Amino acid sequence: MADDDPGAGGADPEAAARVETGRVLFAQPCAFLKGVADLSGLPASDLPEIAFCGRSNVGKSSLVNALTGRKTLARTSNTPGRTQEINLFYLGPEGTPRLMLADLPGHGFARAPKAKVDAWTRLVNAYLKGRPPLRRVLLLVDSRHGLKAVDRTVMGMLDGAAVNYQVVLTKADKPASAAVQRVHEATRAALAEHVAAHPDVLVTSSETGAGLPDLRAALGEIALPA
Repeated sequence: MADDDPGAGGADPEAAARVETGRVLFAQPCAFLKGVADLSGLPASDLPEIAFCGRSNVGKSSLVNALTGRKTLARTSNTPGRTQEINLFYLGPEGTPRLMLADLPGHGFARAPKAKVDAWTRLVNAYLKGRPPLRRVLLLVDSRHGLKAVDRTVMGMLDGAAVNYQVVLTKADKPASAAVQRVHEATRAALAEHVAAHPDVLVTSSETGAGLPDLRAALGEIALPA
């Protein structure tokens, strides 16, 4: 469903209200706070925090940009491994933000020295297991490929740490719709075995805006009230 489709949320008035709340939230200012290369650099915060996690080049930065309606808020690249720090963003009015967004370095293959990849993988894992304000991890999965071994490893780690996570399929404009549907169904079935997983698997495209209203609605329920 396109991002500007007035039918987002369906005919259900309650669902439509959630979509509108999410739209208003992500229409507010969003500003880069800092990049963090070590856990000691993470700021103390009482804000609910949402982390964007997934394999290298799965579309984390593109999704942050698309959700906030900005093209260059988070740096994107076709080269796996471009994001090498935890990049933090405030969402909401200056002085009274409502949500913190964390764009994480990717798991798995990246065009960077192995030692560097190992270092940022340890950083991401430590962040995911030990960040008190973290309310939800969005585990991004390429809709062309579905869950890979590295995704399942992260899911197992999050289950063990009792960290709530939700799978978001990305790049849904790339494969045929039937193929996306098959990946969606297989992903939902796989999540039934994971105790910390949110049951809803969202299908998105940062290019077309499909699925973004529903994702904004889900995150709107986590944000501090206006």
